[in-house]
Amino acid sequence: MNALEIEGLRKCYPGFTLQDVSFTLRQGTIMGLIGKNGAGKTTILKSILNLIPTDGGRVEILGMPSPERELECKAKLGVVLGGVDFYRDKKLSAITDVTKRFYSNWDEVAYRRYMEEFSVDPDKRVKELSAGMKVKYLIALALSHHAELFLFDEPTSGLDPVSRDELLTLFRALTADGSRSILYSTHITSDLEKCADTITYIKEGRLLASGEKEDFIRSFDHLREPGEAALTLEDIMVRTERREFHV
Repeated sequence: MNALEIEGLRKCYPGFTLQDVSFTLRQGTIMGLIGKNGAGKTTILKSILNLIPTDGGRVEILGMPSPERELECKAKLGVVLGGVDFYRDKKLSAITDVTKRFYSNWDEVAYRRYMEEFSVDPDKRVKELSAGMKVKYLIALALSHHAELFLFDEPTSGLDPVSRDELLTLFRALTADGSRSILYSTHITSDLEKCADTITYIKEGRLLASGEKEDFIRSFDHLREPGEAALTLEDIMVRTERREFHV
């Protein structure tokens, strides 16, 4: 069973169209979703979550069609679309007390274990947390209802190098036993060099390429300069998106 299957996903806005995007995320793997600002990455994530109506296509989450089985799908999802920026004066324990009511399979023992393992104090207020701690808290919530698919939108943005590396190590640990999968949208392509198994590249609303990381990189060998070593993901994005300016 695949963790996620997207086929012919389409969404039209004035001046922008997400055009027939298709890709598959294998269970137990991490997929990096890359592209410039405005390429359509967040539109894809919101479409998966049924936060916006789509204009066509098919979404299947852990073998279940969405949105037809939306509640069952979302019970298996862990979502980090940004930091915890709501209720800044609330303690984490108060936010957790509300959150856990939405999950019939909430595991309080697991929650306490993950909070301790991640060194997140439930008596802290949201405004007292660093950006990295906010992401860890959201991951702890997701793990506590036994999420099997994680959707991350720029989870390491704004973090210092040590915090970023710590989170990347955590992401690899999440998928190590093959039971959990991650779709990870980011502009920090060096992070994906360290943790991603596959890469999906969206350009101007269209799927440019998708595949195993090594195969994906080799497919852009035509962008290499004579005698140049293998390209990085950043090289690929910069050279693919490069524009000429006449000033």
